[in-house]
Amino acid sequence: MKVRTLHQPLELDLLEVEHYESKTQENLFFEMVFVLEGEGVQVINDHKLPYAKDKLFLIFPQDKHSFEVKTPSKFFFVRFNESYLKTQEKEWIRKIEYIFHNHNHLPGCILKTITDKPLVRALVEALIREQVNQQPQQQEVIRQIINTLIIISGRNLLLQNPVSNSKITDSNALQLMNYIHQNIYNPRMLKAKELAKHFNVSLTYVSEYFKSIIGESLQNYIIAYKLKLIETRLQYTDIHINELVYELGFSDVSHLNRIFKKYKGVSPSEYRKQAREAN
Repeated sequence: MKVRTLHQPLELDLLEVEHYESKTQENLFFEMVFVLEGEGVQVINDHKLPYAKDKLFLIFPQDKHSFEVKTPSKFFFVRFNESYLKTQEKEWIRKIEYIFHNHNHLPGCILKTITDKPLVRALVEALIREQVNQQPQQQEVIRQIINTLIIISGRNLLLQNPVSNSKITDSNALQLMNYIHQNIYNPRMLKAKELAKHFNVSLTYVSEYFKSIIGESLQNYIIAYKLKLIETRLQYTDIHINELVYELGFSDVSHLNRIFKKYKGVSPSEYRKQAREAN
């Protein structure tokens, strides 16, 4: 299996292929793939689903993937690595985080809204034109278009079930989990009072209901999700620990360090060091 790295922060690539060529690869970067033309099968982590025109796929670091081409196909790739992430604004990083932690890492188009498909196609075609035309402020325009693609991807993931518990079928519980993921940076919105108000349930019933469906307490679920976000930031950005304290509502640095080490076995700084050495 071929392991691929990205030698620049951002890469755009247009690929046309006419025949089947199975090459399973593992990327050390993020990749968005839009199908402009053709039909075939997308394979991610040994799972298969058909691909066709106007489909958008997400491939994350360490995902094993390949394509089985059945008819002449044209793909457009947007690739970016941790160096690109480090140059982006906080809100953009949060959108990436939401996608990363709510996507199921399985094959299949993430676009669930029909009207978004022509919009995404128009954005991809605009990226192709920007590459060819070499107009002034090209890189700024490209970044803005890519950011728009990220926003649309996140919007469509809101229409899907969160992946934290794939066996959960209760729609109210799934809505609750999505609510937590969307409001994780707003501690006030995660208080039992706000949850009860939003979901129109008794204040005393919120935690009990969540635990009966999910199998763990609401507080533990929130902590676990925060820790996932912290892991992503430590691995892919240079954010300072005290910034994470402020963003995610910990009382101070020692509080975050204590919680992180309790669940992960190492301090945040040691986790970052190990993650960087592994790459």
